[in-house]
Amino acid sequence: MTRKICLIFYILLFASCVQAEESQTAANPPQGEYRKITPEKAKELMVEGNLILDVRTPEEFEQGHIPGAVLLPVQDILNNKLDLLPDKGQIILVYCRSGNRSAHATRSLIREGYTNVIDFGGIIDWPYEIE
Repeated sequence: MTRKICLIFYILLFASCVQAEESQTAANPPQGEYRKITPEKAKELMVEGNLILDVRTPEEFEQGHIPGAVLLPVQDILNNKLDLLPDKGQIILVYCRSGNRSAHATRSLIREGYTNVIDFGGIIDWPYEIE
């Protein structure tokens, strides 16, 4: 009987810890870790002061981009040409065409010490306006 009570106690304790951790993560997402969000969540975060970073080629950017986006090709990020990103604590929302380059760019920026870099995938999944 004591074993059953201990087992139930540990199960309840574990469940409450997991629930507390999930609510903490939702309220304060981890910084300095790779994060991927939906276009809808990215749209909510596109407020003044948050950088929208397009990591495609200049040609792709010219064909259409998210309003307010700044172009910094993924190749420049991988080669540490980060002059456009002096604030390592700023929220940076990253996208590309399909989500592959944005994932590489986001991980590279995190390795370089940027703490609020968030990947929101590709412009092909962007349901909002482009210019």
